[in-house]
Amino acid sequence: MTAILRVLLIIILTLNLFQEGSLNNFMNFGKSYFETKILDGKAENVDRKCGYEGCPMTHPDMLNVHVVAHTHDDVGWLKTVDQYYYGSKSQFQKAGVQYIIDSVIQALLNNPERRFIYVESAFFSKWWQEQDDEMKSNVRMLVDEGRLEFVGGAWSMNDEAITHYQSLIDQFTWGLRFLDDNFGKCSRPRIGWQIDPFGHSLQQASLFAKMGYDGLFFSRLDYQDKEKRQKEKTMEMIWKTNQDLDEADLFTGVLYQRFYNAPDYFCFDILCNDEPIIDDIHSTEYNVDKRVEDFVRTVRNMSESYQTNNLMLTFGGDFTFMAAQMYFKNLDKLIKYTNERQDNFKVNTFYSTPSCYLKSLHESNTKWPIKSDDFFPYASDPHSYWTGYYTSRPTSKRFERIGNHFLQICKQLSAMAEVAEDFYDENLKRLKSEMGVMQHHDAITGTEKQHVTEDYHRELYDSIKGCEDNTRSSLNQLMIGHHSNGTNQLEFQFNSCLNLNISVCEVTESSSEFMVTVYNPISHETYQNVKIPVHGDSYIVRDYLNRVIDSQIIPIPTPVMNLHYRISKSSHELIFQAKNIPAIGYKSYYVTKTTTAPSEDNKEVEENLNEPEIVTIGDEELKIIFDSNGLVSEIIVDGVSSKLSQNFIYYKGANMNNEIFANRSSGAYIFRPEIDSVPVVVSEVIKIEVHKGEIVDEVHQIFNEWISQVVRIYKTSKYVEFEWLVGPIAIDDGIGKEIVSIFQTDIKSNDIFYTDSNGRNMLKRIRNKRETWDIEMNEKISGNYYPITTKIAIEDENHRLAILTDRPQGGSSLTDGSIELMVHRRLLRDDTFGVGEPLNETAYGEGLIVRGKHWIFFGTSKIKKFERIHQNELHLPNWLFFDNLNDITSFEWALTYNLMHSGLKTSLPTNVHLLTYEPWKENSILIRFEHIFESNEDGELSKPAIFNISEVFHGAVDFTEMTLAANQLREELNRLNFNEEEVLLQQNDKKTNLQLIAKILDPMIVLEPMEIRTFIVTFNSGNSLLVSFNFILSTLIIFLFKYFL
Repeated sequence: MTAILRVLLIIILTLNLFQEGSLNNFMNFGKSYFETKILDGKAENVDRKCGYEGCPMTHPDMLNVHVVAHTHDDVGWLKTVDQYYYGSKSQFQKAGVQYIIDSVIQALLNNPERRFIYVESAFFSKWWQEQDDEMKSNVRMLVDEGRLEFVGGAWSMNDEAITHYQSLIDQFTWGLRFLDDNFGKCSRPRIGWQIDPFGHSLQQASLFAKMGYDGLFFSRLDYQDKEKRQKEKTMEMIWKTNQDLDEADLFTGVLYQRFYNAPDYFCFDILCNDEPIIDDIHSTEYNVDKRVEDFVRTVRNMSESYQTNNLMLTFGGDFTFMAAQMYFKNLDKLIKYTNERQDNFKVNTFYSTPSCYLKSLHESNTKWPIKSDDFFPYASDPHSYWTGYYTSRPTSKRFERIGNHFLQICKQLSAMAEVAEDFYDENLKRLKSEMGVMQHHDAITGTEKQHVTEDYHRELYDSIKGCEDNTRSSLNQLMIGHHSNGTNQLEFQFNSCLNLNISVCEVTESSSEFMVTVYNPISHETYQNVKIPVHGDSYIVRDYLNRVIDSQIIPIPTPVMNLHYRISKSSHELIFQAKNIPAIGYKSYYVTKTTTAPSEDNKEVEENLNEPEIVTIGDEELKIIFDSNGLVSEIIVDGVSSKLSQNFIYYKGANMNNEIFANRSSGAYIFRPEIDSVPVVVSEVIKIEVHKGEIVDEVHQIFNEWISQVVRIYKTSKYVEFEWLVGPIAIDDGIGKEIVSIFQTDIKSNDIFYTDSNGRNMLKRIRNKRETWDIEMNEKISGNYYPITTKIAIEDENHRLAILTDRPQGGSSLTDGSIELMVHRRLLRDDTFGVGEPLNETAYGEGLIVRGKHWIFFGTSKIKKFERIHQNELHLPNWLFFDNLNDITSFEWALTYNLMHSGLKTSLPTNVHLLTYEPWKENSILIRFEHIFESNEDGELSKPAIFNISEVFHGAVDFTEMTLAANQLREELNRLNFNEEEVLLQQNDKKTNLQLIAKILDPMIVLEPMEIRTFIVTFNSGNSLLVSFNFILSTLIIFLFKYFL
């Protein structure tokens, strides 16, 4: 069989030589395949002194102190983004980013020896737009000469605990594109600079590696972990970020200083009070000798925690360098007078950058320790576990997910439109920018002031509404063939209803006939249920062929109806299944309000239970049983019964004076229950209503005045949906509360549970344990909480419970067989970590009310594949667009319009997701394919995936592979390699064969488990004969590989 494969490869190779570019591809392949090259990691030889070649010389016999001048500019925190940029609202914080950049650029131009690093592209791009050509030329010169270096480079310095990998990739792509478009190759960051996020994730580090970064530096590290690392000189390490991926190791270092400021007594900023360096020997204030001695003593002490004779020293902090000349003038003196005393002190001090520091470490040939777990949770002292922000401001966290959801749809529809309107680009830019801001470590985290939260929401809402112009235009083109040509004469409005979570939608409530266009943003056909608010109890739903399909009417839960801010006529919800919704496409439905009673088949059975009674909902494959108290008590899967209970509890938030560690309060950052308190069960007797039908069964539960829930099973689903409504949390008793949904089973989990890393890999957690040190845990509850971006699970040999979330939350398994997820929190005292406000969030004049969903999967380990597939459907569910159709009959509607469309020629393999599909540059499209399974999750779907890209898209395609963030050709990637204390080898023989096939066959894509590959694609007519012949042969090879090799 292997011989047949070789023959087929030769035939295909010969044919490919006649296609444009294929000969070059083959020659390049041959060069890389038959030669083994040792790469030294240096940038290509250019005249300009940027990158590693422009780094200062170090001295082998001295301590080399790399002085890194920087500013940390939060994209919102105590002030809004614009307030920070323009320097307004100084009563909150004295900070003005425009003055920082103005001042720094002038200071760099004044002295060619100075260097500076900048991080946040959101701010720099805003400043850049205001500059004239002369200033832009000067800045480009500074970048080309390596005197101004960008590190990080994303739109914002993102949080790492609760951000989703799709949004992380997007915001890096957007920030790095700004840099690349305006400054070229010299602006490409080589260093991840995550100095302020509150813990660090495995997936974030993996993304850095795949984006081509050589290293990562951060500051915040658990205080016990840091103490141990300083003693053992393991502050710098090789981070093994993904066992499934090659080239995913990342050099990682921890800054010595607490946070990222200057060493004590050496902050020369206008915001600081430290003594300047006074070098007038005739002045009574002269202090050069003392200041240099103190400095040398400081750096010598710091160097004891590191392995080499290089030390990186940050000078800067939050919004420093507004008066850069003041800071730089003192640094100039510090460097000068320290180096004048080298004979005595053996300290070589110079302006540097994190990349130059990394280069020095690379050249030291040191063997570095390795790490393979993450850095969560982060504790700054024995009673301050930063696990509260995993849940803080839950509506904001959900709104961010909605923003990402609609951004993907807007990008896809903008790319699919036959005519790109003039406004497409601007609307996409704005939504990309706002989503980049939302990833910031004081945005999605909920650790900002209330007025900043409101500004984030306002800007994101306006950006979504702007991108609706794109989706409206594109859908009209696809459905009708019209585009606006600058006018508003569009046949359909394709309205979005952003309040569907509280059953509000003006179009569906006020129209007798309306169209529901179901858009599917994922790359497989979907079978999802549509649930929309209506005013009435009898409706008929027709599909695109004008056929009546099954539907069901169900009442809106009473607590939702009673929301004081809900303005709606709807009293019921119409439910139907949207089947076979095309991949990256849509299908439309026609809905008619009728006056006739619903048919017996679709009539709902309602039970209002006043007497205790056991209730069962579901079908033969999946059932939930409620006990006589109205609580979930049992689950039956394929006829096998297992214990599953669910209730709400709350922890009383610690409310103390914060004067010492032991008196820490629970707040926006910190989760800390009252000392020795036990969780309070909200209610043990629940009021319920039961609603059953052909499509869905629901139990409506009321726990108390401010907690209710709907437990729902769709008859075709493999999961149970828990839709909870919490708030306003009662604080009349003077007690802040942290609300938790807790699930209990008989699973013997043996202290082990699993949580996701930014929505991708699942990580093993062990209660009361850390992988790299013996922890002393004073807070047994909050110290065992972890960030849940999308999923948490427990299992034993026989059963598995997994819960998918619709937003990030804190979660844990504090006892065997249990999972708890914190859904809401309301606290009465600040935790004194900077935000200056208690987390007492209000809306519409009352405490915040939150509604969200948990999807529950229960069964054997085989359910993992369903979890992965449904994870995408919960993250990117079908999006509903609505239009009034009162002027057209269903018959005319079905004959007139193109009511079904897919952007793909065929669906991708089940284990492959089209992560990105968006307009790029010069009529090209940016796409990313990802393998959504880990290597150990499923016997079939965890295998490598191989497919023909020419069969995915309409028409022939040319494609160029890029690094993950699309700012560099993949073939040009040349990362630094570091020596390890111990070597972990992985071998995959099949991978070599697959990559060989894909390298020769241009249209073939191979994805290993968890791999993401990025391409810039252009569409052309192509040679249809060769494409077709290539497809036939490549399909044969896939068959041979799958079944015989």
